[in-house]
Amino acid sequence: MNHLLLQSSDLADLHDKVRAGERLSEDDALRLFRSRDLNTLGSLADIVRQRKVGNRASYILNRYINYSNYCILSCQFCAFSRKKRDQDGFELNVEQIVQKAREALSIGITELHIVGGLHPSLPFSYYLDMLRSLKALDARLQLKCFTAIEILHLAWQAKKTLRGTLQELKAAGLDSLTGGGAEIFRPSVRSAIAKGKESAEEYLEVHRVWHQLGGRSTCTMLYGHVESIEDRIDHLRQLRALQDETGGFTGFIPLAYQPDNNLIEVKTAPSGFDSLRTLAISRLYLDNFDHITAYWVGLGMRLAQVALSYGADDIHGTILEEHIFHMAGSKTPQLQTETDMIQAIREAGREPVQRDTFYQVIRSHGNPKSAAS
Repeated sequence: MNHLLLQSSDLADLHDKVRAGERLSEDDALRLFRSRDLNTLGSLADIVRQRKVGNRASYILNRYINYSNYCILSCQFCAFSRKKRDQDGFELNVEQIVQKAREALSIGITELHIVGGLHPSLPFSYYLDMLRSLKALDARLQLKCFTAIEILHLAWQAKKTLRGTLQELKAAGLDSLTGGGAEIFRPSVRSAIAKGKESAEEYLEVHRVWHQLGGRSTCTMLYGHVESIEDRIDHLRQLRALQDETGGFTGFIPLAYQPDNNLIEVKTAPSGFDSLRTLAISRLYLDNFDHITAYWVGLGMRLAQVALSYGADDIHGTILEEHIFHMAGSKTPQLQTETDMIQAIREAGREPVQRDTFYQVIRSHGNPKSAAS
């Protein structure tokens, strides 16, 4: 870090704390969020990123599948869900899902990311059949499926315990839970944007039990809507506490709110400044997380590329078909090619590596080349 830059920064006293690997407090996080010194913030986050992962930055070859957008909830921020009466609702049968997976496997994907709405009538057997059928295609295919609220919905519908539901899904082939649905944990904010959804305690309990069963998962935070900075810090605090307890989170993915086509009156998506500082502070505060993902679908690939210098070490995946963010107004492409992701990582001065669902390296593409080459 440039020492002249550091000496003039309002964050100078935190440098030694970060260098020593000391845990930041909530007051420290609040200071970081209030600072306008984005350069120093990024430099501090980069210290931790380098310590955790070195010069590598990862991506995954994956495909998104939404099995249905029918949902019994009406979350204010959601542009994805539909009721059975809506003409643009959809529901895939297991064979249709298997066909999408078969096509994706032919181009080398290693992970299926599968989520949907809280369907009012699909039986528990549908989800078990889906997992078993997908695993039968290729046992090496990693299935990252379902949000915490989907798991609770399945348990309620099947009249099973949470633990029993997760055990059956795991036995059928579930490899990892997704991190979606965390939104913001503070009850007042959660009620304003996702009334009727599971509580923070329920979200965390689903992941806790999954971790106790030996499973791994990611986690998220939806930022840039009606929440305060203090709400964000409270959210990060609760994720850090569960990670202290279980160690089961593989990575954290901050999600930039998309403001179109929903009932929350927010006119613009989070700025680039806000996204970069949120990623950097997440890296600094979540000291027990190895990986921070810059989700290109919400950020755009160019800003995700910049985020690799603000604490992020992963830019997510090829995706192929994303509905939830795009129905909320995201103007990013529906997919990214592996070549484009490798190039973006190299241009940022990082070593591109292909990872699996658990952030384990599948293949390294070597040291970054200079822009001139």
